Amino acid sequence: MPEERSNRVNVLLDDEHAAKLHGLADRTYVNAGTLARSLLSTALDQADPDPSAVTALLDAIPGAYDRAQQGLADVRAGRVVSLDEL
Repeated sequence: MPEERSNRVNVLLDDEHAAKLHGLADRTYVNAGTLARSLLSTALDQADPDPSAVTALLDAIPGAYDRAQQGLADVRAGRVVSLDEL
């Protein structure tokens, strides 16, 4: 039986990108969530599915590797909350 996945994705934007999104939404009289969904859909449609392109994209995110390593360290040290506890 195939695994069912939610279509819901939560995205956290830095202050600069959040302000830009809200500014665009205000100027176009569209809800920021609706605009974000449309922009993300467009970006996904245009994304190169080649794994090396995806890796390059992820590598371009400032601090991403360090944050991922910190997350792994937090897991190893037990500084996490189980989803069952939420």
